[in-house]
Amino acid sequence: MKLSFHGADHSVTGSCHLLQCGDVRILIDCGLYQGSRESNDENSGPFGFDPAAIDYLLLTHAHLDHCGRIPLLYQRGFRGEIVTTAASRELAKLVLLDSAHLHEEDAKFQTKKNAKHSYGRHNKVVRALYTVVDTLNSFDTFGRCVWLEETIQLHAGILVTFYEAGHILGSAAILIETTEVGQTRRILFSGDIGSAGHPLLPAPVVPPKCDVVVMETTYGDRQHKALKPSVQELYQAINETFLSGGNVIIPTFSLERAQELLFFLRQGVENDSIPHATQIYLDSPMAISATEIFERYPDSFAPDIAAMFKSGHDPFHLKNLHFVRDTAESMTINRISEGAIVMAGAGMCTGGRVRHHLKNNLWRPESSIVFVGFAAQGTLGRLLVDGVPEVKIFGEEIPVRAKIHTINGFSAHAGQKKLLAWHKKAGNPSQTFLVHGEHDTMKAFAKLLKNTEVIMPGLNQSFEI
Repeated sequence: MKLSFHGADHSVTGSCHLLQCGDVRILIDCGLYQGSRESNDENSGPFGFDPAAIDYLLLTHAHLDHCGRIPLLYQRGFRGEIVTTAASRELAKLVLLDSAHLHEEDAKFQTKKNAKHSYGRHNKVVRALYTVVDTLNSFDTFGRCVWLEETIQLHAGILVTFYEAGHILGSAAILIETTEVGQTRRILFSGDIGSAGHPLLPAPVVPPKCDVVVMETTYGDRQHKALKPSVQELYQAINETFLSGGNVIIPTFSLERAQELLFFLRQGVENDSIPHATQIYLDSPMAISATEIFERYPDSFAPDIAAMFKSGHDPFHLKNLHFVRDTAESMTINRISEGAIVMAGAGMCTGGRVRHHLKNNLWRPESSIVFVGFAAQGTLGRLLVDGVPEVKIFGEEIPVRAKIHTINGFSAHAGQKKLLAWHKKAGNPSQTFLVHGEHDTMKAFAKLLKNTEVIMPGLNQSFEI
């Protein structure tokens, strides 16, 4: 067997791994590179393998950095079968259509910009990485939906089992069992590992006795703040901002983070931790649609949340919550100078409506920007978290006078201690491949692993396993 790596190598985006078992080629995830200036070139460059030769794509979950190049894969010849959970299938389609729309809009903008500055020379037409049509066509390759902990025969001699990852709705670690010449090997792909103890989703499940593990290391060098004090820190930031006469802007990931924040804001209003009159705006069409999808899978949540749904209570609904789909309605939020919580995408501030709200609030010392998720190197979010005094948004230099809060306890990724516990439960694998982490983070985590060969693969690097 051969295992090769085609993304998320010494970085936290672009997850894409290829397992070759005899003549069968299995891709695990096909994610988009995000954040860095080089990401456009990385996304449009060669995959490092022939897409037409891929027989199966196993999707761990629906975040863009794990599924975002599927339409491009199809465009370049993939006609195999995508296998994933039902929730991931539905969420991935939502995420990919939104991504395609953004790629088309960006291509139009760049083409117009080129024409404006060409001064009569040849105008360069910028093509979208993939289009809505490419995306819709790629949906034909979505095949079987799997139940968690249900073993299916993917191909002769190849069994696959998806296990709860506790990261977002539908997320899974994937165990592949291959039998060749009477010998069975168990290869486990972690996907993104959730943080046990969060209220919405069950804790991650780890199958025992794996021979090879491919695991993420996003937070492999640090612990998260505990969740309960993090929630209190959120409430405190909201109350202090309102007393100062400003707004709270929360750059929000559409899947899981938006829904978890709605859950805690509902609790905060109900237990008087934040004012009852607080106006909350979910300014993200994708987050709104994702919330509606979440509501269709009540049995996929932790027992307490599932019980709430069954009793007729929606854990994501609260008084004075406004779902903002239209652009015109989004623009009217900027007229509100105080007392509002605005949750808008994208979580790393790489695009989306949050940039408009940042432009209108970053310069105001009475407002607050609250980060509750990871911001990769090279993103606007990371610049703000790192404390830069000024940022450029839509070509305008904006001074950073608002209070910047970073609350890591909400992370949907396991911290270092929980990553180590997850690895230990995998049963002392002979080989451990570390992916989906920044270089220094992976190095720090690698030093903590015992009794296993630790490998930090580079791009397009392959290994016999």
